[in-house]
Amino acid sequence: MVKTYYKNRLPHIAPIGAEFFITFRLADSLPVSVVQSLKDEMDFSIQKLKKEKPKNFKYLINQLKHDFSFKYDHYLDHKPYGNCYLKNENVAQIVADKIHKFDGEYYELEAFIIMPNHVHLLFDTSLQMENEGIDLESNYFQLDKIMGRKGTFWMKDSYDHYIRNEKDWENILEYIINNPVNAGLVDDWKDWKFTYCRYL
Repeated sequence: MVKTYYKNRLPHIAPIGAEFFITFRLADSLPVSVVQSLKDEMDFSIQKLKKEKPKNFKYLINQLKHDFSFKYDHYLDHKPYGNCYLKNENVAQIVADKIHKFDGEYYELEAFIIMPNHVHLLFDTSLQMENEGIDLESNYFQLDKIMGRKGTFWMKDSYDHYIRNEKDWENILEYIINNPVNAGLVDDWKDWKFTYCRYL
């Protein structure tokens, strides 16, 4: 059975054929204390919501995850930590080539940005559903398979968010391409070498 929910350090909700915004990072890109503090803060807020049981519980949980993601990114962008191997253009090019490799096979690649210590990625997996009578069990590559990484270079877990609507998609696309601008690395997103956008 194809998994639509799984959990490592973070929960992952992965509807079949969805569009996804993914953030994955180098293993040494954040101090353990920062990651634990952010996780504890999110867990506390989720437990509080579970006790209060508001009617819009699912919406508020999604909002918490969204807020967590941006706090997480703030640390990655404005408080660089670790070796930042992705500043090396040869390393960044290997990552870019790997992302492009599966475009048109497992997903339609829409955008990505390779920052010094992390990567943002936007893709649509619905193309896998185009073959009539597809056997999901054996032929569908779910998010956990697409994002599978081994070794100690990358952090095992990634942050992912499935796209809910067009406005959500537009906000995320703008966030991705402007990440190096907002981090103070360039004045114009087009000046960041490892930016890709299918539509611009």
